[in-house]
Amino acid sequence: MLSNFALEQQLHTARQELSHALYQHDAACRVIARLKKERDEARELLAQAERQVPMAATTSAANGAALSYGKRAAEEEEMDPGSKKICPGISGDVIKELQDCNAALSQQRKRRQIPATLAPVDALKRYTQLNSYPLHKTNKPGILSLDIHYPKDIIATGGVDSTAVVFDLPSGQIVSTLSGHSKRVTSVRFAAEGELVVTGSADKTVRVWQNLKMEIMTVGIL
Repeated sequence: MLSNFALEQQLHTARQELSHALYQHDAACRVIARLKKERDEARELLAQAERQVPMAATTSAANGAALSYGKRAAEEEEMDPGSKKICPGISGDVIKELQDCNAALSQQRKRRQIPATLAPVDALKRYTQLNSYPLHKTNKPGILSLDIHYPKDIIATGGVDSTAVVFDLPSGQIVSTLSGHSKRVTSVRFAAEGELVVTGSADKTVRVWQNLKMEIMTVGIL
């Protein structure tokens, strides 16, 4: 029984392979026939086109080629052997003006003085991080705008996570997270001596938030 079962399996496999081979052969024959038909049609169209083209066109083309060649040869004779045909582009006067302008601007940049209000390099090297506060979501990090209200020592930030955060610096605590925008908050400002917070977002809305007993709520949408 096992041998009969094995023979049946082999027969079934052989039938499948034969069917697949026949299918491929039939498809190949169809493709070859279609290509031959297209080739014959193209040959016939080409023969018709050749019969329809008048002989005068051939003569005219030959005369035109001869004239063109003669004109080109005459031009080459008039030109010096070492000269080249100048292609149209930026004229020499414009190039000289650009070069003069570049030289003048380069000299101005070299003579430019560093503003005295900038911190010196040595001072920047001595800067150290005092604290770090994660104010926004870690899956969408990034602060796009920041405003500081110095009298109350609070900070407002607008983030990529479509929220704004009001942070109390002395305590190191988040006062409130302003949720309401559907896209990133691109601008944030304090107003009315810190009693209002104005946020602008990429969702094309501006929200005004009011601080009532350290609970911030939306009072208007523009």
